[in-house]
Amino acid sequence: MITALYAALLTVLMIWLAIEVIKQRRINLIAHADGGVESLQVVRSAQSNAMDYIPITVILMGFLEMNGASVWFIHVLGVAFLLGRVIHAKGILTKNLKGRKVGMVLTLICMISLIVLNLVYLPFDKMF
Repeated sequence: MITALYAALLTVLMIWLAIEVIKQRRINLIAHADGGVESLQVVRSAQSNAMDYIPITVILMGFLEMNGASVWFIHVLGVAFLLGRVIHAKGILTKNLKGRKVGMVLTLICMISLIVLNLVYLPFDKMF
């Protein structure tokens, strides 16, 4: 299953962001929330954003693959989504608004494409 490749790579991104949160918690001795520390707020924002978008997108990719879409659709969307998420996370961490914007545009284009493609490839003949 091709989606498993992108799920694994995106999980590496989520783990990296979790480690960044852990490092900031240790540096600033913060056990809960963000303690009002800006550096912790920033890394938590990057991690939270990834957790908001990655799971549903991977699920949609998996459904699209199961519904028989072209392997190339899965790879193009997987690469674009992964790049979008990395660019967005780096944009948050470096406070680069352009990176955040480019990352979100790529993310949303992929998500919208997955919605449309899932509807196109939906096996209507097997639904009833």
